[in-house]
Amino acid sequence: MRFPLLPILILLAFNALVDVYIYCVAATSSRKRWPAKVQLWSAVFFALALIATICMPKRGGSENEFLWVLWMLFGYLSIYAGKIIYVLGDIISRLPRLWKARRWKWVARTGLVLGIGLFSAMWWGALFNRFRVNVIDKSVYLSDLPAAFDGFRIAQISDLHVGTFGTDPAFLDKLVAEVNAQKPDLIVFTGDIVNRRSCELPPFTQALSRLKAPYGVYSVMGNHDYGDYASWESDGAKEEDVRNLQAMQAKMGWKMLNNAHDIIRVKGDSIALIGVENVGDPPFKTYGDLSRAYADINDPTVKILLSHNPAHWETDLRDNKNSNIALTLSGHTHAMQMEAFGYSPAAFRYKYWGGLYSDNKGQYLYVNIGAGTVGFPSRIGATPEITIITLKDRK
Repeated sequence: MRFPLLPILILLAFNALVDVYIYCVAATSSRKRWPAKVQLWSAVFFALALIATICMPKRGGSENEFLWVLWMLFGYLSIYAGKIIYVLGDIISRLPRLWKARRWKWVARTGLVLGIGLFSAMWWGALFNRFRVNVIDKSVYLSDLPAAFDGFRIAQISDLHVGTFGTDPAFLDKLVAEVNAQKPDLIVFTGDIVNRRSCELPPFTQALSRLKAPYGVYSVMGNHDYGDYASWESDGAKEEDVRNLQAMQAKMGWKMLNNAHDIIRVKGDSIALIGVENVGDPPFKTYGDLSRAYADINDPTVKILLSHNPAHWETDLRDNKNSNIALTLSGHTHAMQMEAFGYSPAAFRYKYWGGLYSDNKGQYLYVNIGAGTVGFPSRIGATPEITIITLKDRK
């Protein structure tokens, strides 16, 4: 997490203008002086808090310091997002005065309500919605699916980012119980188990080790799992941390597919489960190599690919005549932790941000919007997701 100086200065200057405007409104609309004083001193406090927060160590700091920074920034943004909405409404309400008409008071009131609503939504997402669990059932119809796999159920979870929960495993206990209650045949995790370092994982290994399915639990690496968002004494220390993260997942009973594949066999029939390390669009680094994971992706075997970033499917697999991967399972987007009525701002960044997609060849992509949070500890809509994918034969 880095804070470039110029954008921070612009943010402080802009928010100072917002605070000056609110101060002037408070000073002129009330005979009492205390509302304006409260606005003035609270603005000074929030500005100093932001400066102190951005001066704290981020990449090299402890996990507690990292969490403190996340919550401070979230609190600051929640307050100023509401303030900006209010100020915009109040400014628009005064436009009729340009032609000597009466002020649109209803617009000012609407801006106030929307500002309070946005602030409330952000904190509702932080305190309540990010701990809810949404189970989504999807049937995926595949050509030439072996008969024994017709009705085979795969549970997908993704993007836990366990460090954001501190050391409290309560939510992971709930998530694991809900996954197991679905009685899937196979469980897959599609990357980003931590935020920055492997030391985030130990408080949660006991809960995650309780994930059980007849055909196992499989996982792949996500962009946050390589230590790229932390400072290290040496490349060797970073590599050791990655090995430690992988060892902990193995101890949990998870099988990692790091540019590798496994054959899942049911009653004499089989499909291939392939996993690649992270393949990302810029600025995310690429570690994955599909050719190492599976030699001939165009062979007739029914194949399911675990690849953290859906950009991999978009750039390398979609409509590719040399690809025959029936289903790709990804995560990464989180739906930007904001979604309402099936719409998300993630659509401006990712063409494939959540749900089931297909190409002209009949290859499918499913993007799970994750169960954890990163960047800011809230989910406004975009409820933590467990996906139950049922394979069906397309006859």
